[in-house]
Amino acid sequence: MKVVVIGGTGLIGSKLVGKLKEHGHEAVAAAPNTGVNTLTGEGLAEVLEGAPVVVDVSNSPSFADDAVMEFFRTSTTNLLKAEAEAGVRHHVALSVVGTDRLQESGYFRAKQVQEDLIKASGIPFTIVHATQFFEFAKGLADGVTEGDTVRLPAAKIQPMVSDDVAAAVGRATMGDPVGGVVEVGGPEAFELEEFIRMGLAAEDDPRKIVTDPQARYWGAELEENTLLPGPDAQLAGTRFADWLARQRQQ
Repeated sequence: MKVVVIGGTGLIGSKLVGKLKEHGHEAVAAAPNTGVNTLTGEGLAEVLEGAPVVVDVSNSPSFADDAVMEFFRTSTTNLLKAEAEAGVRHHVALSVVGTDRLQESGYFRAKQVQEDLIKASGIPFTIVHATQFFEFAKGLADGVTEGDTVRLPAAKIQPMVSDDVAAAVGRATMGDPVGGVVEVGGPEAFELEEFIRMGLAAEDDPRKIVTDPQARYWGAELEENTLLPGPDAQLAGTRFADWLARQRQQ
């Protein structure tokens, strides 16, 4: 089966393309550097020809409120239009656990627009909600650092490794459209402070980490369980401590 992966040269996309090829599918990585641009529509009609399934794991190059909204609205609108014309039978998109609870954030408002466009498109779909990735602990800390202090809200998080995210998207891709959201997360929940502390310690990062009731997460106020998946979520098997240990050995 031909599967077009939008954002197929990125972190999740490249892993997904590899997994699909291992299972004998024709997986096509579609991105600006392969001649496919969802913002302009360039190359979309050509790459979608003969593809019953399209997976969108692309992300905005800018997280500024206006730019990220423009990216997801324009990209998703162009992609869904091209899919309808090509006769695509299953649209799979990667989104984020808690998106609907994080609407104070410009990034998550844009992700919600993306999801709403998919739901209204008439194309059978599956939206995969994943928790934060292990790989992004440092980047998350960078976004809330003041001087040498990382200020984090009091909340829990249930992160997962990008390989397990790609595997979950792959399962959705090979399955029937669910017409809704599938949640995936890691095997363990941490306090946000603990997760970041472990991630920075593994890189010998000396920044001080504090829990601040006024701190925000990508601009949004958090409650304790805002970032956690629900009881029906599919839980991956890779533990954060085990992944960190493997990273140190590389």
